[in-house]
Amino acid sequence: MRRAYGPHPDQHAVQRGDGAIPVVVLHGGFWRARYGSDLMEPFCDALAEQGFATWNVEYRRVSAGGGYPETLEDVAAACRDLMDGDAVAIGHSAGGHLALWLAAEGLVRGAVALGAVCDLQAAARDRLGSGAALDLMGDAPEDAWAHADPAKRLPTGVPTVLVHGTRDETVPVSQARAYAAAARAAGDECRIVELECGHFEPIEPPSPAWPHVVAALSSVACR
Repeated sequence: MRRAYGPHPDQHAVQRGDGAIPVVVLHGGFWRARYGSDLMEPFCDALAEQGFATWNVEYRRVSAGGGYPETLEDVAAACRDLMDGDAVAIGHSAGGHLALWLAAEGLVRGAVALGAVCDLQAAARDRLGSGAALDLMGDAPEDAWAHADPAKRLPTGVPTVLVHGTRDETVPVSQARAYAAAARAAGDECRIVELECGHFEPIEPPSPAWPHVVAALSSVACR
């Protein structure tokens, strides 16, 4: 079932599964327009088979009406309008950033971040994705960076699991390690699951990483 949460063509989500636990699924692609929610269709199908009700959320992206603050406003609107804020968020890469941001906003009751961009300023400094964080934020002022950056929004008070490949060459595992340490120091319930894999295996249901992803989601959803 496809439902709109706003007037823009990219403001929609597709529901799969009829489980009792709603899950906000957020795709990656460094927030750029050429990557869409179709990336997560097999992922959502597999989660639905595990008993979850998934909402595969599309949102406005850089060079297609998105960026800061529109991209963040969209995922927040999807949570409010489609799930009344009573959901768990799971996202990959840039979608992991969005999942952590939703947790910081108090719009979800749990978050799982897969190969996530956890620290926008570090991503900008290290030019991850050829400067993707800079493209997302544009000429936004310093306070906007603080608002958009999960690493600057701790504690969230939301149970969180970071799943990250130690061989990830797109977003280094150091991002997850630093976020997890800072979150725990701030008093959050946050753990990291490190896997011997690269960037994409956590969103590939046939991969050895998949059971760890399902376990991570279950640990924050079934509470």
